[in-house]
Amino acid sequence: MKKIFLILIAITISVTSCKKETKIEYSGKITGQDFRKCSCCGGYYIEINDSNYRFESIPSNSGINLSIDTFPIYVYVVFHKKNPQCLGDEIIIDSMKK
Repeated sequence: MKKIFLILIAITISVTSCKKETKIEYSGKITGQDFRKCSCCGGYYIEINDSNYRFESIPSNSGINLSIDTFPIYVYVVFHKKNPQCLGDEIIIDSMKK
């Protein structure tokens, strides 16, 4: 009985730990900076698939300098929603390139 129980636990652990997350690259447009002054504000606006989001920073290897480049900046981006959400439009950029 112990062997069967241990085998079931091992199978359960291996099945649940093999979750592969699919990363999708979207085309987007960084439209500008969020200058609002509130506890959930700040960062930059990006439009992806007709939806507007905000992000705080980009990966250093993106080749984009948000303080020098002229808006709008057309990019390809991989992202996920920030958790927990404050205003509901926050994302975290996983990768970005022009």
